[in-house]
Amino acid sequence: MSTPRQLAERRQLLRRLGLIAPGMAVLAVFLVAPLAIMLLVSFLQPGEYGGVKWGQYSLEAYVNFLYERDFDDSLVFNTDYLGIFQRSFWLAVTTTVGCLLIGFPTALYLALQSERKRNLLLFLVTVPFWTNLLVRVYAWMLLLRNGGLVDSGLGVFGVPEGSLGLLYSNTAVMIGLLYSFLPFMVLPIYTSLEKLDWRLVEAAFDLGANRWQALKRVILPLALPGMLAGATLVFIPALGNYIIPELLGGGKALMIGNLIQLQFGSGHNWPLGAALAFSLFSLVLLALLFNGLRQRGQEVRG
Repeated sequence: MSTPRQLAERRQLLRRLGLIAPGMAVLAVFLVAPLAIMLLVSFLQPGEYGGVKWGQYSLEAYVNFLYERDFDDSLVFNTDYLGIFQRSFWLAVTTTVGCLLIGFPTALYLALQSERKRNLLLFLVTVPFWTNLLVRVYAWMLLLRNGGLVDSGLGVFGVPEGSLGLLYSNTAVMIGLLYSFLPFMVLPIYTSLEKLDWRLVEAAFDLGANRWQALKRVILPLALPGMLAGATLVFIPALGNYIIPELLGGGKALMIGNLIQLQFGSGHNWPLGAALAFSLFSLVLLALLFNGLRQRGQEVRG
């Protein structure tokens, strides 16, 4: 027989489940179900003109990720897709590092300003979000093309026009990614620095620390959660970005997102596209899981 306390706890549990049920239903419909469909499609055989052959299962999509079939139907190791994955990871990591190197000083400068000036600067940081990403990327195409503003500006310093060839290159993709995701690094770091007790920095100065030592031993450790959050917000969308390499790379600097789109589009190979997408999702999920376990281990040791 249940006691009144147990009945109250049970009612409280049911009330909590009722509150989170709509959110869980939305996640199940719009997140778990599409992932399950994508996983199922990756194990099916491709149709002749797109789509899949339902009920005909195969591991061919995952085999094609590393191998291709020769004329005699033998498997030959193929590094093309691995090269695209490597380029994507390199661009995403470089973008994350670049955003961190620019975003941390920017966020620190914001946190040290007066409240009125800080609000104005934060407003300026968020202004790019007011414009569609597609429009901003097209603007960078005008800036980076031969004879564009960047090319003409460098011509003043004696650089021949069109010699750099910035547009349709990895450099153009890097610039576009850095510009697009920089606010996602600045804002989380600023949030951490805004909550910082600056009396700790003053105490470090009183104990004989110079500015570099105070930055290294006080500010950076306290800003680390914001830096990690910013790195996550930059790295994951940069890794799977499609529109920036498509426009600024011009098809010459493919990333994973472009490769997946090609398989679902002109490639007519939906299982391979689903396998590539699920492989990317699995790698990102494992990286986040490893980072979470590492942070938890540090907290336990601390």
